[in-house]
Amino acid sequence: MTESRATFGADLHLDLSAGRGLRAGLTEALREAARSGRLAAGTRLPSSRTLAADMGIARNTVAEAYAELVAEGWLTARQGSGTQVAERARPRRAAAVAPVRRPARKGPSYSLVPGFPDLGAFPRAAWLSAARRALTDAPNEAFGYGLDGRGRVELRQALAGYLARARGVYADPERIVLCAGFLHGLTLLAGVLRARRVREVAVEGYGLDFHRNLLVRAGLRTRPLGVDGDGARTGELTAAAGAVLLTPAHQFPTGAALTPARRAAAVDWARTTGGLILEDDYDGEFRYDRQPVGALQGLDPDRVVYLGTASKSLAPGLRMGWMVVPPGLLDEVLAAKGPTDWASSTLEQLTLAEFITSGAYDRHVRGMRLRYRRRRDELVAAVAGRVGVSGIAAGLHAVLDLPAGTERSVLQSAAWQDLALHGLSAFRHPEAGLAPRDALVVGYGTPPDSAWSPTLAALVAALP
Repeated sequence: MTESRATFGADLHLDLSAGRGLRAGLTEALREAARSGRLAAGTRLPSSRTLAADMGIARNTVAEAYAELVAEGWLTARQGSGTQVAERARPRRAAAVAPVRRPARKGPSYSLVPGFPDLGAFPRAAWLSAARRALTDAPNEAFGYGLDGRGRVELRQALAGYLARARGVYADPERIVLCAGFLHGLTLLAGVLRARRVREVAVEGYGLDFHRNLLVRAGLRTRPLGVDGDGARTGELTAAAGAVLLTPAHQFPTGAALTPARRAAAVDWARTTGGLILEDDYDGEFRYDRQPVGALQGLDPDRVVYLGTASKSLAPGLRMGWMVVPPGLLDEVLAAKGPTDWASSTLEQLTLAEFITSGAYDRHVRGMRLRYRRRRDELVAAVAGRVGVSGIAAGLHAVLDLPAGTERSVLQSAAWQDLALHGLSAFRHPEAGLAPRDALVVGYGTPPDSAWSPTLAALVAALP
């Protein structure tokens, strides 16, 4: 029976243009592939029969080329092992003058970049247990395309109970829309705002540039609000803005909590102008020295879109986020997302639902709260007497105030310490009329436990 080409074995790409004839071209192509390292030492080559059939040439031509390269030392041939690229194909003379190749750097050895939890603390065992239970109990239809754009009802119900209990959110499961993280949710909302002919969105004067850039790419202008120790100056909101993006529980990156008076001012603006408040509750679970600050959404569920994620409490790699949408906005958000839930894995949604309802989520958050508080306290103690520290009552980062004019030099010093670090100026809106403030934004949740002590030492060494 004729052997199918599909069974011939490993593929091998060779350019035969280098030689004057088939055998010479094949020999030179194999020699160059071994010399350049494209075929690594130990690579097993196809048999002469297979390579001849793949390339449409005579088997003897391949056998002769293999034999010549074996004689030169580029290949080895052993009974039962086939033909392989030799371990020492490069001549000694060439190796002596070859340039030394240094391993590529993977980035700084230490990192205090904000916005990350301790990824090494992900609760693998508890998550695996929840995944097994969720998979066992999952109905057959859960493995389909997901015909409800809001996401799995099991997770929406679990979130409704948790958000009401832990964050003071009015969350009907029917008004929860699951998404692949905060950026996905903001993208959907930006499209809805643009379709409503909104032209301007107010943002905090300090914030993440890629949030602002996302809004700009959607065709929306961003106008900065002032930020101080009481959070965003919501009294500066005007009718020109159709929406405002706020981080009320823990302003990013300054760490201020929005005061009750400014919360009320934001809600009054929304009711008066018909505007929307987009609430980013990015690390609301992590508070240390104060009573929990509830979600702004609780003041007016009809004017506030609440956005939350598992990125800080669990891990950003889960790509799991949610929006609690006002009734009058739900149909538009679902139309923007589409009729099927394509954004998040059904099994991940069911696992998170089980993780929450079993109590594992609460236990994990409480444990991480203690761990991050301990790190925060160690950070404050390490820099005491050298710089001022603020924004530490909650969250996963702190702001270290520096002497005027020293932010750039401290960042350079951190680079010499092989430490990734961000200055406060990196988060300032380019149009914000804020007084210059030299400071560092230190993400103390980022390092794994094994690297925490040397990372903290590198930071202290970089300070003035």
